[in-house]
Amino acid sequence: MPSEQLDRLTERLERAAAELRAGSLDPDRAAAVVDECARLAGEASVELDRQIRAGDADPVGSGQLALG
Repeated sequence: MPSEQLDRLTERLERAAAELRAGSLDPDRAAAVVDECARLAGEASVELDRQIRAGDADPVGSGQLALG
């Protein structure tokens, strides 16, 4: 299940993408938004990795049945 942190990062990435798609940014601002997207994507990657590692501690996981 996505964390609140991951939800916030996703929302920020979606807003930045919409800003870029609008096409009204000057080149310097567009470059700054692209840099922000890269930073946010990195944070999202770290958060996903954290969630996966936390899930490894509980191999059965919430809502899943054990095999065997």
